[in-house]
Amino acid sequence: MYFYLLVTVLLTAIVLVVGAYVIAKLVGPRSYNTLKGEPFECGIPTKGSSWLPVSIGFYLFAILFLMFDVETLFLYPWAVVVKDFGGMALVSIGFFLLVLVFGLAYAWRKGALEWK
Repeated sequence: MYFYLLVTVLLTAIVLVVGAYVIAKLVGPRSYNTLKGEPFECGIPTKGSSWLPVSIGFYLFAILFLMFDVETLFLYPWAVVVKDFGGMALVSIGFFLLVLVFGLAYAWRKGALEWK
């Protein structure tokens, strides 16, 4: 039974994706010019190479943001079931938040949140 459901879902997904692509190709506007292929930033044409190195600070900040964002996402299921588990849930989430605070303090102390 689950096999047929899986096949149905996959076929539906394939048909919808291919259908959307075909409709976009048939209905969408077509204008080809070389200006569309050029890189630009904020409407101003770029000067020099577009392949410039990016500061590692952007990557560190993005990784820290994702880490804390995903861990904040873990708070939602806990909030849903906190009444069922009582005091043990409170202790466990307190430990979880303590680890988060220590991680943030460590990143702050190492200077990962400062723009240099």
